[in-house]
Amino acid sequence: MGFREKVNKYFNNHSETKENHWDKDLQTHYFKTTKDRAFDFVTDYFKRKPGCEIIATSLPHGEISLNYKGKRKAFVIVTIIMVKPFRTAIDFSVTTEGAFFDLGYSHKLIPKLYEELKKEMTLLDK
Repeated sequence: MGFREKVNKYFNNHSETKENHWDKDLQTHYFKTTKDRAFDFVTDYFKRKPGCEIIATSLPHGEISLNYKGKRKAFVIVTIIMVKPFRTAIDFSVTTEGAFFDLGYSHKLIPKLYEELKKEMTLLDK
């Protein structure tokens, strides 16, 4: 992690996952499931999670948007894409409300959400 990435990690209010992210925790995670099952599981997970309010869902686009209320309020978009049979990618985009930076909160929230998903779904290697 270079100086620019370290500064960006703590002095930013937005983090998102992508295929080749410099931080391994923020790289796209793949699960052994179908898009529909993953979509249903993630939707149910956030409906049950205290402090989460689902705003909109779009199964054809594979997107779920929600408000997350933890230590800080955040707007989360979950994108679910089936890349091969039983190989589904789940990506997160997290933007915190309020100040210009969140001291790494959005960066730390994504691995926390992935850990919760790994408890119920089978994670695949890249």
